[in-house]
Amino acid sequence: MLRPDAAQTRIDTISDVTVWTGAAWRPHTDVLITDGVVTEVRDHVPGTAGPGVLDGVGGHLIPGFVNTHTHVQQSLCRGVGEGRPLLEWLLAVGEAMNAVTPERAYLAAVAAALEGLLSGTTTLVEHMWPHPDPEVHDAVLAALSDVGVRAVLGRGIADREDPTRRWGFDPRLIQPLDTALADTDRLAAAAGDRITLGLAVPNARSMTIEGMRTAAAFARDRDLTVMIHLSETGTDDAMCRANAGLSAIDYLAEGGLIGERLLAVHGVELDAHARRALSAGGVAVSWNPVSNMRLGSGVAPVRELLADGVAVGLGVDGAGSNDRQDMLETLRAGAYVQRAHARRADLFDIGSMLAIACDGAARALGLPVAPTPGGVSVGRLADLTLLRFDRDFACLPVSDPGATLLTCGTPRIVDTVLVGGDVVVADGRSARIDVDALTAALVALGPHGTL
Repeated sequence: MLRPDAAQTRIDTISDVTVWTGAAWRPHTDVLITDGVVTEVRDHVPGTAGPGVLDGVGGHLIPGFVNTHTHVQQSLCRGVGEGRPLLEWLLAVGEAMNAVTPERAYLAAVAAALEGLLSGTTTLVEHMWPHPDPEVHDAVLAALSDVGVRAVLGRGIADREDPTRRWGFDPRLIQPLDTALADTDRLAAAAGDRITLGLAVPNARSMTIEGMRTAAAFARDRDLTVMIHLSETGTDDAMCRANAGLSAIDYLAEGGLIGERLLAVHGVELDAHARRALSAGGVAVSWNPVSNMRLGSGVAPVRELLADGVAVGLGVDGAGSNDRQDMLETLRAGAYVQRAHARRADLFDIGSMLAIACDGAARALGLPVAPTPGGVSVGRLADLTLLRFDRDFACLPVSDPGATLLTCGTPRIVDTVLVGGDVVVADGRSARIDVDALTAALVALGPHGTL
């Protein structure tokens, strides 16, 4: 799927660009990059040119987005289970996951990762479903590497079987826990510089307390992220109380999962007790507003989480529940739904949204913590997105770049994307993937994603 003319272009200077600093737009600025890190942000020096120079005139530079939650294989599940309640939807998507092959997994992951990259996502957090075939995991790893995105690849694990998915996980997809953990080590050894491994737990219901303790110790020994769907609806609490006599958050605590490297996904039904526990443990929450609306799950208590000191990042979720991997759409929808819920228009402006979308969950994901959340500054990884509003007439005229980005931005305005200083998107197209071949392969799929 790689382009025959794919070649690495490394940028050492972005010249004469307008930069978002985290607090304001700074025009006529040069951004210097060394070894994949921003090393200087200075007033523009005329005459800067050369093969490693990106001309930023007329453009606006922001940090790349970190999509804190997705399921890349679901890009072959668009529309599956539409209109069904969450548990019914899960069972429908689960059938597609049972049918996955390495070939389909690779194609799905390329499509999803590239779609995200074209909307300015430079890091994605992939929450893989448990699967017994190591070649499926290898295919996803290869796809992420080919696209060139930075990623945290959560290797799926579960140790309680239940075909209904109410107090356990689909037995057809479960491996012995020690086998899955050993495979995580194998994948980590093959991952390369841009991809780190983590553990992906479907939900609290899918793990025994002993299994959680084993997974927590494994992750702690290797400094890995553990990601888990938590309180997307009231089901987690109800089932944990019915079967373990504990709330979902207390069940996780009993299993030793609460800690600074835990990423709790969704959190729509997190009550005050749960929020306090997450805050005390240094846990981050992945907020997935479009998916939560699509599945009728509700509105995450983001204002309350932030007020309680819980780190919050932004997530798109898989294409089975969001349909698009568009972080710009999610950025806007997230701000709007929180404003509607609070009945206030003066919340979640571009500065606060970029801080959440670019850096909100960095510590939990093991990513460098940026000196200025949401802003281009010295010391930040050179994972950067150059926007050109004139690529989309619907963004013009621009009176306030931040307002335009938040309220009008689409992937059409994404001109150039750098990951570690390397160009992975140029002129709005992948610098690495043969998009025509990808499109032809997707068109050739059958109605249920069969090759």
